[in-house]
Amino acid sequence: MAELLDTDIHGVTLVALTRHPDDRGSMTEIYRREWLPGEREMVQANLSRSRPNVLRGLHFHRRQADYWCVLDGAARVGLFDLRGGSPTEGVSSFVDLTADDPRCLLIPRGVAHGFYTRPGILLQYLVDEAYSGSDEFGVAWDDPDLGIDWGAADPILSERDRSNPSLADVRRNPPPFP
Repeated sequence: MAELLDTDIHGVTLVALTRHPDDRGSMTEIYRREWLPGEREMVQANLSRSRPNVLRGLHFHRRQADYWCVLDGAARVGLFDLRGGSPTEGVSSFVDLTADDPRCLLIPRGVAHGFYTRPGILLQYLVDEAYSGSDEFGVAWDDPDLGIDWGAADPILSERDRSNPSLADVRRNPPPFP
């Protein structure tokens, strides 16, 4: 079974998993639909591999929730609640995830998210909306108004993540959330 843990941001849930070791190694269930009552069904699985010193994000979606599981390596996950009317609107937080401590992270739509990995990472993530490209938005990872301490000075970034708008710009012209 898994233990659901609240985080500083409403609806972002840390799922503490149980590893079952034996002489051969171990087995860990990483997802069961019943662990997340009230959430939509996950419909797509993705695998992301990042080299050391990579930062991905911040990204957010209007229609898609994510469920992340670190399979190898470690990452600091930065989060910021962009949802108007949320009890934690405007709150930032971070969660450290490692393959050595099996936990998954549910990130609801409207919560900006990204990660920095010092050692490199293999990340499996499930989503509850199939990818279409029309639901991809971003916020500048290093915007001081986010208040996220990545522990990174000069990370490797994609062109997309280097050109994400400021938090102030996103707040002035937010995409509509369903």
